[in-house]
Amino acid sequence: MCLVASCVTKTKKPEQRSKFMKGFNTYYNTLFNAKDALNSEFTSRDKDHKDNFYAPYIPILTYEDQPLGSDLGQSSAFAENSMRMAEVNRPSEGRGAPGMPPGMPGSNGEPSQPDALQNKGATTLEIAEAKAQKAITKYSVIRSGEEKNKKIFDAYMILVQSRIYQNKAVQALDALNYVFTHMKDDKRLPLARIYQGVAYAQIKDYHKANETFAKLKGEDINKSYSKLLSIYYSESLLDSGKKEEAAAELDRAFELNSDRKLKSRISYLKGQVYENMGNNDKARESFTQAYKYANDFEFEVKSQIAIAKTFNGKGDYNGAKNYLEGISKKGTYGSRKNEFYYALGLMANKAGKKDEAQDFFKKSLFEKVSDPQVRGLTYYEIGKSYLEKNDYIGAGTYYDSALTVMTYEPSKILLKDQSEYIKKISKNYYLIKKNDSILSLARMTDPQKTDFFTKYIAKLKAKEEKEELERRRAERSKGFDGGDYNANSIFANNTNSFEDFGVTTKGFYFSNTGTISKGTSSFKQIWGERALADNWRYSKKMASIEDMKNEALGVTSAPNPRRFEPTYYIEQIPTDQEKLGQLKKDRDTASLGLGIMYQNYFTNTPLATKTLYDLVDVKPEEKVMLQALYEIFAMNYLKNPQASEKAKQILLTDYPYTSYAEFARNPKNVSFVKSSQEVENEYKKAYALYESEKFVESRDVIDQTIKNFPKDALIPKFHLLNAFNTGKTSGKEVMILQLEQIALNYSKTPEGVKAKEMLNYLKSELSFQATDNKGNSLPQQPGIPGQPVQNQDNSIPQMPTEMDKNTQLLQGLQSPGTIEPKNPKQRLKKDKEKTPDSSIPAMPK
Repeated sequence: MCLVASCVTKTKKPEQRSKFMKGFNTYYNTLFNAKDALNSEFTSRDKDHKDNFYAPYIPILTYEDQPLGSDLGQSSAFAENSMRMAEVNRPSEGRGAPGMPPGMPGSNGEPSQPDALQNKGATTLEIAEAKAQKAITKYSVIRSGEEKNKKIFDAYMILVQSRIYQNKAVQALDALNYVFTHMKDDKRLPLARIYQGVAYAQIKDYHKANETFAKLKGEDINKSYSKLLSIYYSESLLDSGKKEEAAAELDRAFELNSDRKLKSRISYLKGQVYENMGNNDKARESFTQAYKYANDFEFEVKSQIAIAKTFNGKGDYNGAKNYLEGISKKGTYGSRKNEFYYALGLMANKAGKKDEAQDFFKKSLFEKVSDPQVRGLTYYEIGKSYLEKNDYIGAGTYYDSALTVMTYEPSKILLKDQSEYIKKISKNYYLIKKNDSILSLARMTDPQKTDFFTKYIAKLKAKEEKEELERRRAERSKGFDGGDYNANSIFANNTNSFEDFGVTTKGFYFSNTGTISKGTSSFKQIWGERALADNWRYSKKMASIEDMKNEALGVTSAPNPRRFEPTYYIEQIPTDQEKLGQLKKDRDTASLGLGIMYQNYFTNTPLATKTLYDLVDVKPEEKVMLQALYEIFAMNYLKNPQASEKAKQILLTDYPYTSYAEFARNPKNVSFVKSSQEVENEYKKAYALYESEKFVESRDVIDQTIKNFPKDALIPKFHLLNAFNTGKTSGKEVMILQLEQIALNYSKTPEGVKAKEMLNYLKSELSFQATDNKGNSLPQQPGIPGQPVQNQDNSIPQMPTEMDKNTQLLQGLQSPGTIEPKNPKQRLKKDKEKTPDSSIPAMPK
């Protein structure tokens, strides 16, 4: 052996021998450092990782659980792997690294320079990527189209991972293509398929991702790969919206993985999935399982809160409440008491104990903040209770407080929108209350007004006497604090005069502007806005909820010397009818806006409908009345026809010739089935009546058919025929309203297109016709646009020849310049007195 070795040594040149050793060391160091860089990045990310329990779903794997390269269930130390490298058949320096796009480090035969990247401030992932590329470039060995150096698989897995975690999924897929092409028989190929699915999911191609995972799931792969596959597959299914399939795959992942931490996280995610599916019972079981396996204090607390959130209200509420109250007092759980009180409030709400829930939420606010998001959610729950009682000022105040402390941005965005909506609703709501109060007082007799304000003054005196008594008690108190020092007080066990706000150097508190700013913020958080005055702890806040309500209602807070005289208030009640009329008009407009906002902002259809029907009952002006009736019908006719029926009947009876009435007769509907023989016969009957100039009878047949067969394919034709009936009986303006509705509702049908053509013609003819004092038409003035050119017999001229014969029916309608009554009922009376124009040609079949 010594002889052979010495002979081999003598046959090689010294530079070749050193080159082999250098290649071996470079390979070892390059891949080791690549893996080490990736491990370093994962370690760093894991230290900074903090679960967001307020997002829809948490990830299962944290960074410390991620596999490195092709290692699954093995040590992450790359030195433990065997290192062998064949110098023979190594690719030449002129060949680029396979699987890498041009322009990337290591392509075109240029070895990557990870050290240079590090010197330029590259990220750890970029360094890991460059080192993996360098190993691939220098030591890839291909024979007959196959990679012979099995360690190159490790290099590619590190390359793929580093790219995926840089959000370069497309480049990761490009690198994987090399593995699938040149390493077809490698036993570790399932791992490459897993990463392929992960990369597809990252670019949101969930179909390919799920297809890749499902195919791999059907193959016989080792348990380590199955564990990883089940985790990534369940998350991909979840991202693609397949919640039920994701829940089933999470069950499989739970069974495959034995690690307590992973079991806990899988159970928590499964609970979130079931909660989003509305299955609170299964969600509660999953969260309980997550708490059972949790090995992290934060996870234990959040699991308990999640269990409380999914309480169905039918279980043992008192037992659950006693349990949570009990553990909130034990050991380290005491530091999270505010979160447990929040959870108890949620449970009480589910159990229907609203008052008890509000007590728990208020207790949560008095505890030390352990999670700002929970503090914000507590404010939100209190604000929601005010909103349910239509106390929009109170709701808005608590919503604003929630916005200042919440940390989860999507929740803040939604809450900010709701807060803005509440402010708009509040403005209308309190305007309605204020104007209603004034109008109600204006309708009272003088004795009634005197009696009303006498009672109000008595309440005002009692309130002021109570406030004066509290003020005198405060004056007798000695010292600065003189307050509550019980266990729940913010001053309890506080020996410092000022809080330590992070100032490292000692000195006078007010010498540091940063400290002052933090102190001011802390003071406002505890005490709110306070006036600069003596006994500030006992004085009222500058802007309480009650003060804001009074301001919205127009009640002044400044005391007036005459505030105890009834005449002082009676004198302020308006008596001028014009002013009262404007108050009524403003009140009705605000009520209309309020009803629409209930529907648009909070999708509260019952409340919106009630608000608008209340408006209809007080008889607003016609424009507001029509809009209110239309909104009621539009929001209810599909889901709650009973609620819309009253509005429909009012529209059809009192406002039959408006576009709103047309909509009530024919709500927008473009989904039709095939026509039946019965409907075709009815159409022939209606058309025959039209030809016989029995327009009213024809209309009755049409209305009855539309009511009985609303989905028939001939319905658009019925409406178009009805428009011609209307043109014969009621004139051009009413026909235009019906044609506009047909063009809107059936825009993609031939009837809708025909209605648009007719409208273009009719509207071009609707213009002002000048008349003298006796009503005789004056000749057209040259150069004045908009006046139609009329024939000698003062009739509408013939339409262009390209118009369909159907539109010739319009020639017999009312000529331009005819003044119609503004009142629909007067117009109806006038229309009945008209005689049909027999010169109108028949409608073509």
